[in-house]
Amino acid sequence: MGLMSQPIRRTEDGRFITGRGRYVDDVKMEGAAIGYALRSPYAHAKIMSIDVEAAKSAPGVIGIITGAELEAAGIGHLGAAFPASFLKNRDGTPRVDGDRALLTVDYVRYVGEPVAFVVAESLNAAKDAAEQILVDYEELPAVGLIDEALDPGAPLVWPQAPGNIALDWAQGDEAATDAAFDRAAHVTRIDLVNNRVVVNSMEPRGAFGTYDKVTGQYELYATSQGSHPIADTIAKRILRIPPERLRVITPDVGGGFGLKMSTFAEYPLVLIASEKFGMPVKWMSERTEAFQSDSHGRDLKSHAEMAFDAGGRILGYRIKTDFNLGAYGLGFGPGIQSVVPMFVVGGVYKVPVVYNHVRAVFTNTVPVEAYRGAGRPEAAYIIERIMDLAAREMGLSQDEIRLRNFIQSHEMPFRSYVGAVIDSGDFQRNLHDCLRQADWAGFPARRAEAEKRGKLRGRGLAYYIEKTAGGASAVVISFTPAGRVEVGVGTSAHGQGHETTFAAIVADKLGVPFDSIDLIQGDSIRAPWGGGTGGSRSLWNSGNGILKAADAVIDKGREVAAALMDTAQDAITFEEGAFRVHGTNQFLPLLEVAEAARAGSKLPPELKARLEKGLDSSGTHEEKGDTFPNGCHICELEIDPDTGKVSVISYDVVDDFGFVLNPLIVAGQVHGGVAQGIGQALLENCLYEPGTAQLLSGSFMDYTMPRADDLPSFGFTYNEILCTTNPLGIKGCGEAGTVGAAPAVMNAVLDALWDKGVREVDMPMTALRVWETLQRAAAKAAV
Repeated sequence: MGLMSQPIRRTEDGRFITGRGRYVDDVKMEGAAIGYALRSPYAHAKIMSIDVEAAKSAPGVIGIITGAELEAAGIGHLGAAFPASFLKNRDGTPRVDGDRALLTVDYVRYVGEPVAFVVAESLNAAKDAAEQILVDYEELPAVGLIDEALDPGAPLVWPQAPGNIALDWAQGDEAATDAAFDRAAHVTRIDLVNNRVVVNSMEPRGAFGTYDKVTGQYELYATSQGSHPIADTIAKRILRIPPERLRVITPDVGGGFGLKMSTFAEYPLVLIASEKFGMPVKWMSERTEAFQSDSHGRDLKSHAEMAFDAGGRILGYRIKTDFNLGAYGLGFGPGIQSVVPMFVVGGVYKVPVVYNHVRAVFTNTVPVEAYRGAGRPEAAYIIERIMDLAAREMGLSQDEIRLRNFIQSHEMPFRSYVGAVIDSGDFQRNLHDCLRQADWAGFPARRAEAEKRGKLRGRGLAYYIEKTAGGASAVVISFTPAGRVEVGVGTSAHGQGHETTFAAIVADKLGVPFDSIDLIQGDSIRAPWGGGTGGSRSLWNSGNGILKAADAVIDKGREVAAALMDTAQDAITFEEGAFRVHGTNQFLPLLEVAEAARAGSKLPPELKARLEKGLDSSGTHEEKGDTFPNGCHICELEIDPDTGKVSVISYDVVDDFGFVLNPLIVAGQVHGGVAQGIGQALLENCLYEPGTAQLLSGSFMDYTMPRADDLPSFGFTYNEILCTTNPLGIKGCGEAGTVGAAPAVMNAVLDALWDKGVREVDMPMTALRVWETLQRAAAKAAV
């Protein structure tokens, strides 16, 4: 039996759980110094002056870098990933991103923005010196919340962005959507808040830079989701050097979740400091520093309306969203709520017309960027919340309203109104399977039993879909003299199990021993080019690329085997890791053929010259076509009305990820995603103080993360409905759990509270918020 589709335990886990992983902070270099960023304590202020003279003389200090120095040296700035020509305002005018220097010179625009970089012999020495830097700030009015920023007369974060609007974008036909609402038999309306979250990856961000003054080469170790994008940004945009002069290495990474896709100021700063001071420089974020300086996620307010005919079928869908961009439009930030989710705003339903109006709002807060799912969870949250509310208003069950509006399996491939071509799926089947798995029919009895114990029991259903894939990452398969197979990929694992899944594909395709395969990744020089890992697309990119590279290996191997066994090439077959002469018992194992090809001494001169690199081969999956993972989530929970505590009792998922290459790893990805979705729905909340934009939740003392005892054992199964847009038939799974979890949990919370008169709930439904909601409902009922 082949290794693909088998639940192989992750080979990389051995070193992780025994403390043998090698992260950025584990990298050691002789004579290395420590970097520390002095950050603004103000959300908005003008910098009148910066005096670093006293700090330079502090014990252990090697030197200090300021923004003025960087500007004088012609160092470039950070920016957005989306070109201005690609993402514009709906009237065709350019959006505003702001201008983010590595170290700000004139104004600070959020608490935590770096103003100076101290390099010292130790972290404590750097911190002590930073306290001696005299920055004269003139504090200015600040806005930290969406509503504050949109108030008429609110202070502007950027003068070139009137009303603090960074982007005013829309998709769909507004007139056609209005017409659909005009003929509707029923219209459901809902207002929703998608709360701000802090990424909090287990490993904080870090960077370790060196500069070789003899060769002029830079080398950077960074906590990233892809070395090549980081290298490109730093070389081309910031240092303005030829890309070949910079090598970026990403060792083991302790979680990314979108945060580590982007280039942060500290990464080029350690390189600049290394060149200036003549020694390696390391910077590692501390946890409170991460709260202040890492990009955040979500933070949007939406008003949605759904029009239905008399039979409960959707006629039109209208959404108006304002999302908090923070102080700068960086990385993927401007597109997270606009172009990124644009193909899934209609969910899994036949929505004839859509008008989706989105505004990005500047505030004096940390920039908001990609966070697991990046716009897809937000889109799913809106449509699944409004579908649930519509069912209640029209007297339909949660499952029936969805069944009436699902895109049917026989309609695949289905081109939606918003332009998505969904190639495959069976939404009805997944829904029915999840209902059975969760014992949907038995819920009334469980609710009655909970009521006897004084608890409020609720259930919530959500059906998500997301769009994954896109971009191209190269793969190179090479053979070493020691008989090992190296697989170089342009993706970069940070918890996904690539060492295991990619090796399984190679082992099955080429018939080489699984334990003879080494993955080369996270190195902008050694590994082939690629866009890194994000958007649940690594298996689509690298997995399918491995198939192409392996086919090229086999094609070259046939030529070599034919020459070695003195026969015609068309007489050579390949199976079970060996080249065979058809109709005979002659064969040569692939690794022997690879060694002969590498040596070349037994090959005809023409073939030897043509196969300069032996059987080493590359492949890139560049085909058009997306994947649309989807699935049904059902959450059942209980609420203690006396304390407001929410306990998730059971959680069931039935997913469609196409071909499942490793069921164990897929289950782990879903479990982690669901945990993050539950965390956002019930616990996590990043808060800024109204009026000052001071960060209130700046540590784990003020910000609650989900723990094991907050979660039940998950019921997870899947239906393999093969994707038709890639050879493996896979659909991305890395973010799916997060996409479906929040609406399922919140629908369950509302279901538990509905009979108490509660009609509106917003994330996070902490114990305090639940208790307050119940008190307000009781007071209203008493009037």
